[in-house]
Amino acid sequence: MMDGRDMMDLHSILNKAKNHSPSILGSKDFSKYAILLPLIHKNNEVHILFEVRSHKLRRQPGEICFPGGRIDREDHDERQAALRETSEELGIEVENIVDVFPLDYMVSPFGMMVYPFVGVLNSPESIQPNKEEVAEVFTVPLTYFLENKPKIHHVNVNVQPDENFPYDLIIGGKNYNWRMRKIDEYFYIYEDKVIWGLTAKILSHFVEMVRN
Repeated sequence: MMDGRDMMDLHSILNKAKNHSPSILGSKDFSKYAILLPLIHKNNEVHILFEVRSHKLRRQPGEICFPGGRIDREDHDERQAALRETSEELGIEVENIVDVFPLDYMVSPFGMMVYPFVGVLNSPESIQPNKEEVAEVFTVPLTYFLENKPKIHHVNVNVQPDENFPYDLIIGGKNYNWRMRKIDEYFYIYEDKVIWGLTAKILSHFVEMVRN
C-alpha cells in the first residue's frame, strides 16, 4: 500500500506546480457578477445610461446601478453574461450592444468578483426596461463626470471574531492587534440622482481611463 511519501515525491509536486493556472486565492467560492457600462449617442454627445432598480426588488431597491447580474453556468464567459443581463433588463437585442470591451475587474471585501465592461447601445429609442427589475432609466453626459470628480467618504470595517474563536492559539490572544480596513465610498450627485457604491467606483475607473 502506498503512503503519502510515495505519492508526493518532489518530481510530482513540481509537476503539479508547473501545470497549475494561478487565479485569485479562494475565488472559486466568490459570487461572480458581470456588468455593462452603457454608452449612447444623444444630442450629439456621448451619454452614460443608468438604471434605477425596481422598488419591488429585495436587494438594494431604488438604488442606481448599471445593467448586470450574476454569471450563470450557461454563460460562455463574463462578457456574454454582461450582454445577456443588459438585454434582459433593458429589453434590447444583444445585436444592438456593440464595441464591448473589458474594464478592470473588482474583488469586493464581501466575497464578490465583479467583471465590468463598457459598450455602446445602438437604437436606444428601442429600450423597453423590464419593470420587474428596472423602475426607470436615465442618462448623464460623459462630460459631466469628466468635469466633476466624485466625493469620497470612508467606511471603517471592524474585525469581530466569533465567540468560539481560538484566541489561545494566536500570539496576543484577545489583545491581538487586528488590522483595520478602510473602504472608500465614491459619490456622484447629478441633479436629483445619487450615484454611489460599486456603480460609482466602476464609473470613476472608466472616467479616469478616458481622461488619461
